[in-house]
Amino acid sequence: MSKASDQAYLELRGRILSGDLAPGTQLKEEELAVICGVSRTPVRDAIRRLETELFVRRTDSQRSFVAEWTMEDIEEVFTLRGMLEGYAVRRAATRANKGQIARLSTINEGLRAVLDAPDLDVQAYLAANAQFHSLILEIAASDRLAALLGRLVMQPVVQQTAMAYDREQLARSHLEHTEITAALAQGDPDWAEALMIAHIRRALHARLKPSEAGA
Repeated sequence: MSKASDQAYLELRGRILSGDLAPGTQLKEEELAVICGVSRTPVRDAIRRLETELFVRRTDSQRSFVAEWTMEDIEEVFTLRGMLEGYAVRRAATRANKGQIARLSTINEGLRAVLDAPDLDVQAYLAANAQFHSLILEIAASDRLAALLGRLVMQPVVQQTAMAYDREQLARSHLEHTEITAALAQGDPDWAEALMIAHIRRALHARLKPSEAGA
């Protein structure tokens, strides 16, 4: 993959994740080449890559569109994420040392600091949140699991759900992280797994029914 193709891929993926390229938008190579500052060939390569990652769908007429998500699609993604992250935290509970537990606590303190600030910086919170989940995956020590989960959590429906959280929802997420950390500190895989699955399921219901979930 050329540098220009990588540039186009990162630009287009970022616009899909942010919602600038909304679900159902047709991807026209000429227009995207101008946006990305490259020729059409790198854009074509980037679109193919995004198609394999399920960001883009191609019709029988060979036109490409930003993937649209049904309720069934959304539930499947979050169910798979719960299964994989539940397994990850279960492995982590039998492997975490005191230093790693302390790092998780430090990250979570950073999340609390973001929440306590007068102006809520959602992007800062999401960055720290990603660190928390990434560290659990690191502690789990499974390259296969990391590859599967890394691809899954970058799906637009997951990223855009997180970005839509308000302060109350983020505060609840922070408290759930605190409980997960406590379960890891106790070395209890059953407790840790149950908490993680509940954490992901709450995110699902916040995505499906944000006005009712209070998540």
